[in-house]
Amino acid sequence: MKPILLLLSLTILSGVGAAEIDRAQLALFGKLPAEWPNPANPATPEKIALGRMLYFEPRLSLSQEISCNSCHGLSSFGVDGKAFSDGHAGHKTGRNSPTVFNAAGHLAQFWDGRAADVEAQAKGPILAGGEMAMPDEAYVIKVLKSIPGYPPHFAAAFPGEKDPVTYDNVAKAIGAFERKLSTPSRFDDYLGGKEDALNADEKRGLAKFLSTGCTTCHNGPMVGGLLYQKVGLVKPWPFLNDEGRSKISGNPAEKGFFKVPSLRNIAETSPYFHDGSVNSLEIAVALMAEYQLGRQLPTEDVADIATFLRSLTGRVDAVYVEAPALPESGPTTPAPKHD
Repeated sequence: MKPILLLLSLTILSGVGAAEIDRAQLALFGKLPAEWPNPANPATPEKIALGRMLYFEPRLSLSQEISCNSCHGLSSFGVDGKAFSDGHAGHKTGRNSPTVFNAAGHLAQFWDGRAADVEAQAKGPILAGGEMAMPDEAYVIKVLKSIPGYPPHFAAAFPGEKDPVTYDNVAKAIGAFERKLSTPSRFDDYLGGKEDALNADEKRGLAKFLSTGCTTCHNGPMVGGLLYQKVGLVKPWPFLNDEGRSKISGNPAEKGFFKVPSLRNIAETSPYFHDGSVNSLEIAVALMAEYQLGRQLPTEDVADIATFLRSLTGRVDAVYVEAPALPESGPTTPAPKHD
């Protein structure tokens, strides 16, 4: 995709360290939705409530110790803070676990885009041998049906279905819950016209974020998440040992391409990149400028951009993401298994 720079008309006020930004350039971003509805999976309170339970449900893993929330912790901005998450029997995941907040607005799910939406994504880790390690869909359903509290919740969430406890419905319920994980921030307040929502330092950082060319990839309401891009676009990335998108698409030209991550909550979601190789936000900014844009940024510019990025830390609805009470196991619920 060509750089989206035609809208930019940046004016830096000399001598005062502040920045005046023409609001026309902010059209690069757009309003962050409160939710991302899926017409094929209409949300209802009952479906969302079931999805919340399933999101926190460790019995969806073979060991009965790992839930969606284990790797995408809702109390820690949707991540676990590890380079690679802990899967079944101590196995480490192959890529860094991205945040689930605002993810429903992305063009696809996973770093390589192998799942079209959050519903499709929800099916993957449960059956992945190195993650939650359930042997197959039938076993998942056997476990859920053995827990007396779940069938009534499925019936309420999917009324009229003869047998609502299905793997597809597991994914639909989790997806319905995730589609409201939106985190508006002070940056959104600023986009909405509240000039003092960002301070002078943050505005200066925003000005440099725009003028440096970061919006070539990090644009739209999620400030990213809307395209695939090659890591090492301008200068070869020295740490690349992952085929990325090409392994899914079969297109050799996409080797080293990954979904551009959203920068929402970026200050709270380290370590960074698909391999979790960088812990510092400032180092991540400097590396992206060098390898994606071919620019060696002065330390002051890196610090200013990082200051702006910290304004993207959003507001989390604590009630919505609170861990729910889960139904008790039944006498026939399979015991946890550890390999």
